[in-house]
Formats: sequence, C-alpha cells, structure tokens
Amino acid sequence: MKQAGGDGVVRHQPAPPTRFLRVRQERGHTVLDFRGEIDIVAEVEVVPHLDAATSDPKCRVVIDLTRVEFLDASGLRLLYRARQRVLEQHGSLRLVCTDALTLRVLRITGLARLLPPRPTLDAALDQPEATPGPV
Repeated sequence: MKQAGGDGVVRHQPAPPTRFLRVRQERGHTVLDFRGEIDIVAEVEVVPHLDAATSDPKCRVVIDLTRVEFLDASGLRLLYRARQRVLEQHGSLRLVCTDALTLRVLRITGLARLLPPRPTLDAALDQPEATPGPV
C-alpha cells in the first residue's frame, strides 16, 4: 500500500503474520485464516492485516474461521470492519465458518445475514459474485 508522506511516497507493509492469523492468496482471493481465540488481544494484531487486505479497489477477500476456538465482540467487530471496508472498495467478502457456537453468534447478531457463512473454503471461493447489500 502506498501512502503520501511529506515529500515522498512511503510504502507501508503490514506486520508479519501473527499467531491469530495467516494470510495467503488463493484463486484470486486474499484468504485471511483466523486462528485460536479471536478477542481484543487478537484484534490489535489482526487489524493491520485486515486493513491491508481490504484496501485495494475491488478487493476479493475470504475470512476463514474454521480454526477459531473462540470469537467475542472483538472478533465480530473485525468481521464488520472487513465488510465495511470491502463495501467501500466495491469488492467482495466471503466467510467460511462451521462451528455451531460461532454460527449461532453470527445469526443472533445479524452478521450471518450480511456475510452468509460457507461450510468450506472451496464453497466460498466457488460462490458466484454477489452484489453487496445495504449496511
């Protein structure tokens, strides 16, 4: 990502992957593999990577929650942040989740309606492009 800074252009590189996240490219998408407990500690480490992945116009992002053991309000904020940023860039965001408790939280909060979870990464990558709904 480039950002104007004083007299020149400064390149900002996100911090290396954390214990809570792995980032990779797959079939034209940036895949963010969340891992472990996604809480306020994880949120601080994940935000720079999430912001980098969602900063390009027409970005294509998949968030994979299959390795998540716990997701609290901080994790929900990360998902909502990703959605907002992708909508602003006219990109696409897909979600992979199979954990019954996490799915329940997504349904109760309404995020499952905004980010319909897919059962596998393949299902998310093969999902046809959808027009983002209202915020």
